[in-house]
Amino acid sequence: MKVGSKLLVNAPSGVAEMALALEIELPEKALTRNDPSLARLIERAAAGEDAAFEQIMIYSQQRVLTLSWRMLGNEADARDASQEVFLRIYKYLGRFRQDQDFFAWVYGITLNVCRDFLKQRQRRSHRFIFFPSEVEQHVVDAPSDRDDAEQVAIGAQRRELIMKALATLPYKERAAIVLRDVEGLTTEEVAQILKSSATTVRSQISSARQKIRDYCRRHLQVELHHEL
Repeated sequence: MKVGSKLLVNAPSGVAEMALALEIELPEKALTRNDPSLARLIERAAAGEDAAFEQIMIYSQQRVLTLSWRMLGNEADARDASQEVFLRIYKYLGRFRQDQDFFAWVYGITLNVCRDFLKQRQRRSHRFIFFPSEVEQHVVDAPSDRDDAEQVAIGAQRRELIMKALATLPYKERAAIVLRDVEGLTTEEVAQILKSSATTVRSQISSARQKIRDYCRRHLQVELHHEL
């Protein structure tokens, strides 16, 4: 079974496409965590049916890709991490219990893989990669007028600034705020995934939000100073 041979490998390539993928919502017909169809797919995949596992990948790949991107901050690592995530899901699917939340289980594996990638990055002393200026113009379509162009540019800069701010957060704070504020999980669900308490998660999220606000404020002040 070549995990991702037809899905992740053939997903849109390029930083612009990955950036746009962050804004794409799940398809209307995507399986939810309590969908009986998902439970049947998991049973079939755990029994060794490759077609069922590929369906699970289809329903999970966007969640994995976007979470990996937000945790790691660049396309190459996000794609490599996603491949590793699905290899681990394939390997350990037999251990999944039907009374568990499947997507919470997938999020947990994704975060573990991202943590491993971050450790490897630190050992290699690679710097964090953000949206390159030469491809930033391709993130959005050309607007119809100047006012729209300014709004689009502001929106793109804001997203880039937040991504950079996320990169400065400690791993646990980054994971907590991404799962809670971006992925839309409840505090209790985040605590379960991070194997922590709801109180600790609330504290981590509060700290992360404040650090992001401070980072953005400092950046904007410096930018304004340069403009003057």
